[in-house]
Amino acid sequence: MTDTTIERPAQTDSEPFVRPDVRNFLDYLNSIPGPKMHQQTPSEARAVFYAMKDIADPPVGVLATIRDVAIPIDGGSIAARLFDARETREPGPVVVFFHGGGFVIGNIDTHASFAAEMARQLDLPVVSVDYRLAPEAKWPAAPDDCEAAARWVASSPSDLGRTATALVLSGDSAGGTLTITTVIALRDEPAAVPVIVQAPIYPAADMMKEYPSFNDFADGFLLTRDGMMWFGEHYAPDPEHAKASPMNGSLAGLPPAVIITASLDPIRDQGRAYAAALIQAGVPVTFREARGNIHGFITLRQAVPSSAGDVAAYLTAVKGAINEAEGQRAMTQAAN
Repeated sequence: MTDTTIERPAQTDSEPFVRPDVRNFLDYLNSIPGPKMHQQTPSEARAVFYAMKDIADPPVGVLATIRDVAIPIDGGSIAARLFDARETREPGPVVVFFHGGGFVIGNIDTHASFAAEMARQLDLPVVSVDYRLAPEAKWPAAPDDCEAAARWVASSPSDLGRTATALVLSGDSAGGTLTITTVIALRDEPAAVPVIVQAPIYPAADMMKEYPSFNDFADGFLLTRDGMMWFGEHYAPDPEHAKASPMNGSLAGLPPAVIITASLDPIRDQGRAYAAALIQAGVPVTFREARGNIHGFITLRQAVPSSAGDVAAYLTAVKGAINEAEGQRAMTQAAN
């Protein structure tokens, strides 16, 4: 991408715009009796999140390839799953996806529907990574696992059955943060093939600063202040370290970015700030904001049907960024 494209949400009055289907879903959530996530144990919260996936998101659907693989890490291995609309394919870019869930909940299954949709719409293999979760594996286990996974995919191991010529890194929420930390790690110590696009979805990029959206949407919009504090207590990162707050490090020399946020999200402003910081660092950025939508919308396409449009627009932008990056790489190679 040679140009910076920013789509800004329309100006609103004192009350934020909430889509009708978002309002219906929030009313349903807020009416459910029982303890909230931050009042549960991690195991209980994981079970609830897993149980919600078939209510909130469409089925995975049919793909030519859905296959589990194991990725080696120091001291063992982590699980991953390959999603591909084709049974076999020629060498090309491979997407590495990191699921959300505050580093405490979520897994390959909770995000399988989105990973499958990404594989279909991008027509690329997607490797979804099941990195270790806190509190059993506190920071920096998650960013270390994601870096190891990206390097493994870049090496085109025979177990994967796909030859990567480049990487595209993506993830939502905590996975958006892990996308950024992995991109930085692979800039500083390159993998076997380059990262050509980073595509974080409503990422938390800066734990050092309290942005206005943190208070504006502290309660009643799915992700809450109490929930974020609960995540942080279990994850226990060093907020000054770039593996926890990637905006605390240098952003120069990172690959082009496609970033999407939700306007009703307490970490919305962190995604906006990351996009702006990349622009200041000279990195091409395409920024979108899902106006009237909430954190987590990529896994809410059944509960919030309008989210399907946000996902399609995001993936269209990602596909364009990949095509442009690949075209520039081809011209560079031809010139050399």
